[in-house]
Amino acid sequence: MTNNHLFSSYTQLKNTWDEMYNQNIEVRKQYEKITAFLKRTSSNTLLKKEELAKQLFMSQGVTFTVYSDNEGIEKIFPFDIIPRILTATEWRKIDLGIKQRITALNLFIKDVYNEQFIIRDGIVPADLIYSCPNFLREMKGVKVPHDIYVHIAGVDLIRNNDGEFYVLEDNLRTPSGVSYMLENREISKRIFPGILPENNIRSVSNYPNVLYKKLQELSDQNNPNVVLLTPGIYNSAYYEHTTLARLMGIELVEGRDLVVKDHFVYMKTTNGLKRVDVIYRRVDDEFLDPLEFNAASSLGVAGIMASYRKGNVVIVNAPGTGIADDKAIYIFVPNMIKYYLNEEPILKNIETYQLAKPDEFKHVVENIKDMVIKKTDGSGGYGMLMGHEASEKEIKDYLKTVKKNPSNFIAQPILRLSTAPCCIDGKLSPRCIDLRPFALSGRDGIDITPGGLTRVALKKGSLVVNSSQGGGSKDTWVIQ
Repeated sequence: MTNNHLFSSYTQLKNTWDEMYNQNIEVRKQYEKITAFLKRTSSNTLLKKEELAKQLFMSQGVTFTVYSDNEGIEKIFPFDIIPRILTATEWRKIDLGIKQRITALNLFIKDVYNEQFIIRDGIVPADLIYSCPNFLREMKGVKVPHDIYVHIAGVDLIRNNDGEFYVLEDNLRTPSGVSYMLENREISKRIFPGILPENNIRSVSNYPNVLYKKLQELSDQNNPNVVLLTPGIYNSAYYEHTTLARLMGIELVEGRDLVVKDHFVYMKTTNGLKRVDVIYRRVDDEFLDPLEFNAASSLGVAGIMASYRKGNVVIVNAPGTGIADDKAIYIFVPNMIKYYLNEEPILKNIETYQLAKPDEFKHVVENIKDMVIKKTDGSGGYGMLMGHEASEKEIKDYLKTVKKNPSNFIAQPILRLSTAPCCIDGKLSPRCIDLRPFALSGRDGIDITPGGLTRVALKKGSLVVNSSQGGGSKDTWVIQ
């Protein structure tokens, strides 16, 4: 018996790339096996699989935190059971493009904290660097172990209606979401036990082992002690911190568990102090060391920056990496790739307008209904203006804020994010998606986990995929 009911109301969105169907409404080759399986599966069985996925997420405690929600801040991460599938050819381009981009960004960070050739040669304006809130003067001239600043990166990609992947933003400070990538795959194995091997899907489960190996290799000690520094249970990504520490077999610590003595970092244990060699920190720069940054911070460790400068501890990612993922700097990444690598960018940027430039500001205002305006240091989908959804009053008020400090804002055209099929009320329906692959840099180069986190705008017609704004996620399958 064929379950065509599931597909009966599926309607492709106009001028939008559909991941499952081509323009002739034929199933793309990579989706043929999963589509055949879904047609053989009754709606009732599919609903049971959805329910099983929810129960597994509940039992695993897979949650995220929404600070602005009055109903209670801890939520189960919404998961759509239909996977997003990429071909080996598509993945090859993504893999090469991200490696190229991370290499250039790492060289840029090293340059701006040392010789500053890129500023002297007029590629990036000096005032943009020095006015950036993520530029840490405390990092100028600091020798960073093996010259690696960006050890862990999450690069957000979208596929536009031309079928090409574009970089939406670079997350280089404390990128999150990898635990959901790992958990999504485990759920897929449970609800589609025979389908993954049949499709020859590349594994993502090696991520914690690769991360641990790269962290260990950063230290010159024989058997380095690696810890994960978390801000604590109230942080939105605390579930991820506990998961990664457990999977790597390392201690999860808070600032109060560490102490600096004679410029070395130690962990307090029941047997006394134990030296710490590598810290994978999920604490923002501002809170890392109360002696150098925010004096009121209790999340960091007093004296940790002095220990870092002396080379007695490795901090991952390096302090100050935020200079390279600021949205105002994003505009210059294609030029960085050409400048440092003498190569053309493999992955394109989205056209971006600097609102501090009067002519670009004028263009954005004139086309406001087709624009999204973002704060340069914003994240999580907060603080944006989506021109096509905003009222005249909202636009007027937002622009008034922009005019006070236009250099703090950029604008981009509202893109047609590609859609993937989602199981909504027992039927398949297209929803907008993006993709966050995770890159790990170490002494032996850059490794990118094949797949990443596909985020979904579960609200019909929405372009905002952030979990904090009502989004969910999917498992991402890359075919061998």
